[in-house]
Amino acid sequence: MTLVNDTGFTTSTHSINPLISAEKVDGTAVYNGAGERLGDVHDVMIDKQSGRVAYAILSFGGFLGIGEKYHPLPWNALKYDTELGGYVVNLTRDQLEGGPVFDDTDEPTWGDRDYEKRVHDYYGISPYWTI
Repeated sequence: MTLVNDTGFTTSTHSINPLISAEKVDGTAVYNGAGERLGDVHDVMIDKQSGRVAYAILSFGGFLGIGEKYHPLPWNALKYDTELGGYVVNLTRDQLEGGPVFDDTDEPTWGDRDYEKRVHDYYGISPYWTI
């Protein structure tokens, strides 16, 4: 349903489903605050015990999956933007490139709290297990 508000602009009244399958998150674009596309969500990491999404694994670099680098971002760093149809992070490309990274040959040991704390500390976000 579409309504015309008091400014003359149309607004949509359809609701956005607040849930999304992990399958649909994979490949979703990630932008910075300036609207620059930084990469895509490659995967999500879910805490087995709490069921909460802990990280979005952002991929960029490489070509057709060759030489791709993966950047774990605390899930709380991402905000979904319906206008962009993707996630927005308050990071520059340089900040992202300087952050924790891995590739297919050196995936981190998930559950290593020291590693995960370094990831959260780099982005200045409280660890998901303390929230």
